[in-house]
Amino acid sequence: MRYEHRTQSPLPVAAFLWRVAQHAAVAALIVAGSVAVGMAGYVYFERLDWPDAFLHAATILGGQEPVSHPASSGGKLFVGVFALYAELVFVAASGIVLAPLAHRVLHLLHWDAPEQEQAS
Repeated sequence: MRYEHRTQSPLPVAAFLWRVAQHAAVAALIVAGSVAVGMAGYVYFERLDWPDAFLHAATILGGQEPVSHPASSGGKLFVGVFALYAELVFVAASGIVLAPLAHRVLHLLHWDAPEQEQAS
């Protein structure tokens, strides 16, 4: 996704909102993929059924403690690694969603407007 240079005028509001929606969609795909990985890990290591695996994975990705403590050694390792990964997903998804907003603010502050626009 390319952003406009400081010599270019800022995007119109509709195009900017479309850019924000695209970034949000990418972040949502990352989160959905992470939930799928977490569910698969819970099903494999803890032998949970899919709805329970979703609950556990979504809880950890939401930044909360696990619903229950894992019983197996493999499950304990998986939950620990998945919890660390979940924090990275939160930071990455937040950055992806906030990037167009931060760019917009910085672009408006540093935009080299044409001379006729600066005079008015």
